[in-house]
Amino acid sequence: MDERLAFIAEYLRFQSSMSALCRVYGISRKTGYQLVARCAAEGPLGLLDRSRAPHHHPQAITPGVREALLALRTAHPRWGPRKLRARLQAQHPTQAWPAASSVGALLRQAGLTRPAGRRRAAPAGGPPLTASQGPNDVWTIDFKGWFRTQDGRRCDPLTLVDDASRYLLACVALPQPTAGSVQPGLERAFRAYGLPQVLRSDNGTPFVIPRGVRGLSRLAVWWLKLGIRPERIQPGHPEQNPRHERLHWTLKQETAMPPQASRCAQQRAFDGFQAVYNHERPHEALGQRPPATVYRPSPRPYPTRVDTPEYPATMTVRRVRHGGDIKWRGTLVFVSEALRGEPLGVEEVAEGCWHVHFGPLTLGCLHAGADQLLPPDA
Repeated sequence: MDERLAFIAEYLRFQSSMSALCRVYGISRKTGYQLVARCAAEGPLGLLDRSRAPHHHPQAITPGVREALLALRTAHPRWGPRKLRARLQAQHPTQAWPAASSVGALLRQAGLTRPAGRRRAAPAGGPPLTASQGPNDVWTIDFKGWFRTQDGRRCDPLTLVDDASRYLLACVALPQPTAGSVQPGLERAFRAYGLPQVLRSDNGTPFVIPRGVRGLSRLAVWWLKLGIRPERIQPGHPEQNPRHERLHWTLKQETAMPPQASRCAQQRAFDGFQAVYNHERPHEALGQRPPATVYRPSPRPYPTRVDTPEYPATMTVRRVRHGGDIKWRGTLVFVSEALRGEPLGVEEVAEGCWHVHFGPLTLGCLHAGADQLLPPDA
């Protein structure tokens, strides 16, 4: 700055030749004339350094693209830059859309985002769970935490998800989490999409009952009769079902903050969310494709009649009594009230030791002289 002021002072004082003066200060004539013009127009402040940023950016977001991005963000305020970009690319494949980082900068400039908090890593461990290789290998079922709608009534959202494709198979607003309210919703899903190989749940009711062998509930017994294997996460570890828990967080933000006026209105909100989640919302784990582009119905249809298990002639069949027990070698052995009226297969596996089966599931073992069912590995 001092050199520039000295240059201007000498030029004004002596009216020297511009060429000679510029040679003394080691600048070009063009720069010399620019400094004189800036000082004449703005005074000494005109000699300060100026930004070298270009006035026009050839890759800048055009007004039309900006409006489309902000309109989609307004329609889906929970979607991030990658989802917005993927959705617009799917809708308008011939249009050049900016990178996700540029979309994120646009959202920050518009005041539509805020810094994300730090995430805690989920603790490792727990029992091995079935890995889903394709649609309908594993379905997950759970209740999102209950809340009250604006009319004061309780709402228990039941959600059913295909683990591989993230497809939301059902989202039902129930008055209470009971087997009687869950089964009709599951039947509708089975009729619409077929049967999965595994149905994974937590250890709460109505999926598990504490009294009885293996925690079998009436729902689990029904699943076994349909050829579906029940599977449970470790008690108290919902992080073992992370995809489902992440869905619940999104579901709450999109439909229940605040809750709707009534349970019927809440169900309409769930239905709208389910349609957008399955068919429009890009999913990062699916390469920014919606779940509907990946999911396919199961080749195993829901049967018109649910049959009871059949056992080979080498097994002895015992039917569970009303109290949940069977009679074995003159003794009543309690099994489970959920199995009332169901036939069990008893197979001798060693001298004085029998395994008790319900369909493909081994419930436990009986020992000679014992009056209770022991774990299968006892």
